[in-house]
Amino acid sequence: MTNILFAAGPALWAEYETALRTALDATGLDYRLVCEADPESVDYVVYAPASKLQDFTPYTRLKAVLNLWAGVEKITGNPTLTAPLARMVDEEGLTQGMVEYVTGHVLRHHLGMDAYISNPERAWRPVVPPLAGERPVGILGLGTLGLACAEALRGLGFPVTGWSRNPKTAPGITTLHGPDGLSGTLERAEILVLLLPDTPATRDLLDAERLAQLPRGAVIVNPGRGALIVDDALISALDSGQLAHATLDVFRTEPLPAEHPFWAHPKVTVTPHIASETRVPSASRVIAENIRRGEAGEPLLHLVDRDAGY
Repeated sequence: MTNILFAAGPALWAEYETALRTALDATGLDYRLVCEADPESVDYVVYAPASKLQDFTPYTRLKAVLNLWAGVEKITGNPTLTAPLARMVDEEGLTQGMVEYVTGHVLRHHLGMDAYISNPERAWRPVVPPLAGERPVGILGLGTLGLACAEALRGLGFPVTGWSRNPKTAPGITTLHGPDGLSGTLERAEILVLLLPDTPATRDLLDAERLAQLPRGAVIVNPGRGALIVDDALISALDSGQLAHATLDVFRTEPLPAEHPFWAHPKVTVTPHIASETRVPSASRVIAENIRRGEAGEPLLHLVDRDAGY
């Protein structure tokens, strides 16, 4: 029997129990799914970073930890976890949700919709936007989410440049990498989308110097990680007119404190970390498939590079 410990907390257990059992039943596995277990009996842990389980030392039989979230920065540095760690890649839920969020806000800024949505003066300002082909978009991060967003935007006609740490290729998308590639991506991006993970190498990546490399009047959309941008530098760039707007879905502290200047800034849109949520049914199928693969001796999907941090 395969013993599975759900260690993501009671609130998520209430949401996931039925869907997980349904997905696991479909695999044909002989399994036991519980919220509490003798650590030495556990084969797989279904996990969320806020879990009370932080010491994996007693879990001597552990074959893998399966994260319910795409972000793994809060667990990759745990020295007691030596078993494989898989992050959540859910194309039905997480990926499609991110594509819809990014596409919606890129189009919103491209078309200048804010001026019409909020127009208390009832001013008639017929400003015709350029076509998509005249609006360069940059995407920092070409993982599963970044690549899906790049492809969707390219499909709408935007010229897309994507940047990643290592070389990547994608049809119809200009792909750059390394320090020079980062500068090249920033310099041409009238709309910049941030989809990098939170790692020591990406933290504070967009400081004052790099924000100054963007074309004047550029827009930032950040549904990636709050720590990618230096907050004070972002506010200064908005105040000076270097940036026209920032739509932010992620923050260094969440929920975003009520006194934070982002809330009141006229050039900042705050959304409450809603860009890409894990959908319970589809995420449960991803977890169940990885457990099936583990029991069949097949490679696990979406394994985390612990050194890289994602």
